[in-house]
Amino acid sequence: MILKTKTLQNTTSPKASAGQKQEQNVAIFLRRAFKDHPEILVINDFKFRFNDEVAQIDHLIVYPYGFVLIESKSIKGHVKVNQQQEWTRSYNNQWTGIPSPIKQVELQQTLLKELLKHHKSEIIGKSLGIKQQGFNGRCWDHLCVVSSDAVIDRNTMPKAVSEQLVKSEFLVDKLKKMMKLRNKFIRVVNVYDTRPHFDQEELDSIGQFIISQHIDGNSQTSEVATKAPEPLQQTQQQPQTQTTTNRSVPLTENQPAAQAKLSCKHCGESKNYISMYGKFGYYIKCNQCTKNTPMKQTCPQCQSKNTRVTKRRETYTLHCQDCSVENQLI
Repeated sequence: MILKTKTLQNTTSPKASAGQKQEQNVAIFLRRAFKDHPEILVINDFKFRFNDEVAQIDHLIVYPYGFVLIESKSIKGHVKVNQQQEWTRSYNNQWTGIPSPIKQVELQQTLLKELLKHHKSEIIGKSLGIKQQGFNGRCWDHLCVVSSDAVIDRNTMPKAVSEQLVKSEFLVDKLKKMMKLRNKFIRVVNVYDTRPHFDQEELDSIGQFIISQHIDGNSQTSEVATKAPEPLQQTQQQPQTQTTTNRSVPLTENQPAAQAKLSCKHCGESKNYISMYGKFGYYIKCNQCTKNTPMKQTCPQCQSKNTRVTKRRETYTLHCQDCSVENQLI
């Protein structure tokens, strides 16, 4: 299941354009392989902040047994890695040293693990038994994916690096071999596979949390404080205002503030449902008729369809991009 696609940027330099194209190519391979798989969550271009550090992960795979981080590199020509794990590449028949993508993704992995561990109780709860292992006992792997037309010198390359370096066209095969994700029945009866695993509810919760942590240049992170603005001083000339969640919207006399409401669009149930995250965003699953309803809806104040839903812990909020009204949904 694809939870987040690649965010395209306006690039001017050939190097940046090549890098973005490589990430797009990898995202395409991942989409073709896993878009319909409910137990494999794919998050492309994930940028997050934790403990005053910022990291950007090109591609993140979440599956029942753990996590795989993927670093995309647009490397053409020859690639060599010596026994000290120092990388060099050829470009226009000239060899130059480059930072190790493996070391780079290892740093991203460390920060992501710290973020998840810090929020463990709100992501997967405090269940007894195997779930107490949290995120430490899971499989944590990382790969570097280079362009399919790169020439890799594996003869002189350390074996550990060679195992983590793969061309785009072989990525899916590599991932399937790493994840060893058998069907649920075989997973239950296979006594030799002792890896702790997340159930579907936990996977959905992890996916929701990770998406809520994404930051970019156009949106605020879920960590930004939702502190209400300073109240405006009322004068006789100023219209009366009523606050919806944490923003003030001018109202005409006797005009009530419109409120967003969540209910099943199929049977009308407004209480007996659970919140979920899926391919098309946040939604509610009705426990009465078992059907799904998107949380995203038109703005109740201005009727604009230019809205988005965000999640902060257990609170879901509908944001209107036109009139700036925010409505708490759950």
